[in-house]
Amino acid sequence: MRLLYEMDRGMVLQLAGQYQQSSAALERAEEEVERLYTRSIRSETAAFLSNDNVLPYEGDAYEHVMINVINALNYAVQGQLQEALVEARRIDHRLNVLGDRVKDVNKYRNDGFARYVSGILYEAAGDLNNAFIAYRNAYEAYKSMQGWSRMSAPPSLRSDLLRTAEALSLTTELAEYRQAFPDVEWQLGSSQEQLAQVVMISYNGRAPRKEDLFLDVPVSMDAAQLVLLNRGVFQSAYRRDRVADSVLYGLNGEVVRVALPRLVPQKTRVASESMTLTDSLGHSVTVRSEPAHNVTALAEKSLSERLPSMTVKAVARAATKFAMAEGVTIGAQHAAGQDAALWVGPLVELLAKGLAVASEESDKRSWQTLPDEIHVARAWVPPGQYHVSIRPSGQEVTTAKDEQTMALTEGQTVFIIRRVMQ
Repeated sequence: MRLLYEMDRGMVLQLAGQYQQSSAALERAEEEVERLYTRSIRSETAAFLSNDNVLPYEGDAYEHVMINVINALNYAVQGQLQEALVEARRIDHRLNVLGDRVKDVNKYRNDGFARYVSGILYEAAGDLNNAFIAYRNAYEAYKSMQGWSRMSAPPSLRSDLLRTAEALSLTTELAEYRQAFPDVEWQLGSSQEQLAQVVMISYNGRAPRKEDLFLDVPVSMDAAQLVLLNRGVFQSAYRRDRVADSVLYGLNGEVVRVALPRLVPQKTRVASESMTLTDSLGHSVTVRSEPAHNVTALAEKSLSERLPSMTVKAVARAATKFAMAEGVTIGAQHAAGQDAALWVGPLVELLAKGLAVASEESDKRSWQTLPDEIHVARAWVPPGQYHVSIRPSGQEVTTAKDEQTMALTEGQTVFIIRRVMQ
């Protein structure tokens, strides 16, 4: 559970504005990811005989990428762009390794949002060449993920490709993107060099949670009737019934329970945010945020990719526990002798098979402090003193936490992170 603890701690500390402590927690989380590549045989055996919750949580591939993304944003908010670029290079390395390992193009092997954030960071640091490469990789990643992520590339990313291609005099690429994006408005890079930029990252909603989906498999006709009368074959997580099920199926002795995880989405109700920057003369610029990352879709994709192997393992584990319970029952009857076998056998069977049912539980762990979606808004304005207000869609007024004042200098990029629980 150390990895989960450090990931959740890193996220909570970032939202509390304690960016250095957050980075320290995320660094420990990344170290734990590397350490968990090696797993002990003893833990695997214990998990096979009970459930996967006894194993250390290794995290999903998209969670590993998010460790570096969130850490990069920690440094970016503090204005430490060189440190943020270290995380951007780690993102690039992690995704390249993932792409080499996962050959199926329909699986999670790239991350548009992570690439997009890297491009923003490179451009903020003045490295247009790497910015263009990151933007291009982000655009390709969004396209490859669109079928299952239910999210296309943000419109601003297309402007970024046009602007950086023009600034780098990449005539071939510029012509291709102008043809691909005929309706996209964009400014010349030379005109934006004298401006300042504000980047707002909004974490909206809650990551999906997991619950148990129980599959009760009868091994006789009597048991089949019992299962159907109890609650049907497929069952969700009803904790109040777990003990009763264990006793009922233990008494019957002919029901095998398999537990698999399923996701319960917790979707955001905020479609977008408007960010308004007002200068000392009362002139204002308003931009609307764009959805840039669908964490729920990533969680669904990750679970769907792992579910076949999880199902095979869960069925094998349940069958093994049932067989062991049968063996314990028969052994107890022989050991008790002929006189006591009539009552010892049923009692041991109740305990052994009831325990086999009770111990069956899916691995429902995940990075719960992540949001459902991440939105991005970017505004370029002349240098000066600005009052910044952010208003979610459907909200008429802003609150104190959604307003701040900042002084912007030429060429500066300022990052804002906010959390919307709705």
